[in-house]
Order: sequence, then C-alpha cells, then structure tokens
Amino acid sequence: MTSLLIKSETTPITVDLSSLVPQPVLTDEQFYDFCQANRELRIERSAQGEVIVMPPAFSDTGNRNFKIAQQVGNWADQDGTGEVFDSSAGFTLPNGATRSPDVAWIRLERWNALSETEKASFAPICPDFVVELRSASDGLVGLQAKLAEYIKNGAQLGLLIDRKNRTVHVYRAEQPPEMLENPNAVSCSPELPGFTLQMAKIW
Repeated sequence: MTSLLIKSETTPITVDLSSLVPQPVLTDEQFYDFCQANRELRIERSAQGEVIVMPPAFSDTGNRNFKIAQQVGNWADQDGTGEVFDSSAGFTLPNGATRSPDVAWIRLERWNALSETEKASFAPICPDFVVELRSASDGLVGLQAKLAEYIKNGAQLGLLIDRKNRTVHVYRAEQPPEMLENPNAVSCSPELPGFTLQMAKIW
C-alpha cells in the first residue's frame, strides 16, 4: 500500500494513496515531483516508502533551530572542512529514506564528490553530523529512532535536543547513545573538532 503519513499536532495519520499510485511505493521521480508540487510543506520519506508530511515548525522552535544552525555555521566558516544545511534540505540515505534534519553538516570532500545533478536534488548522502530539535508535535521515541537511523546510515555524530525535558541525547558511531541532563554546553569533538554547542539560547 502506498501511504501518506501526516503528522498532526499529536498523532500521525496514515492516508491510503493506492488509488492514485498503484505501485507499492512512490518512485524517486514521483516523490521529487510531489515535493516540488508542495514546496510549502516539509516532507520526508521512510525507508519503507511512507511519505511523511510534517507541520511547519512553531515560531519558537524555528527560532531555536536558527540559533543551532547559526552556531554550527559560525564554526564551519572558521573550520572550512564542511558544508552546513538547514531544515529545508533533504538527503537520500543509503537505506532509501529521505530525511531533513533540523541542522546537518557534511565533510567537504564527501559533498564535492557528488555531481551537480545529485546536489540539486535530495542528495544521495547521509550527513556526517545531524541535529534534531524536538518540537511540541514530535514523539521522543520516533526521534530516537530517526537518530539511530542516521548513525546506521553513516552519520558520525547526532544530537537529539529535547527542550521539554532539558536533555540532549548524543549519538555516536559504534557507541551507545548518551543522555545529558540540562547541559550548559555539548562538545561535538572529535567529529567536529573544536566545536561546542552552547545551550543557553536553545533552552
């Protein structure tokens, strides 16, 4: 069954699209066209082919997302070894999922290895570093699964920031997740050498 998973404020809703798209899942071309036709929406696709339409971020969440991206961007400008992406960027992971982390960073040599055509679409690459900021409509378990998915698909470091509980879940390759309670700062070394995310303006 081809389905459309719509995230409401609290509970995901699945809509059957099989009468419109008879094959089991949307092809890459169909998914790209769907996203192009609905540019105002933030859309992801799971490895199982579910299309996930997420509501726009609340203003406060968007402000905190920007503060995270600003810190990562400032570090990246000085470091010069990678590119930073905001929540509007989508990436096709090796498992076939298309994800849009709130903030992402990719090492320059990996990004430059892609063709211009690949860069202009949902680039077939898993970011080296990702951040997900939990919003009011996000379930914690679902976000934890998403962070684990990034790590399984090649990410070296992932941060899940839960403002509600003032915790940061840190995911690293080949290590169990670590939970930090109400940290003032989160070190992202050695994956992002010298970068520490300051939490005061994010909380």
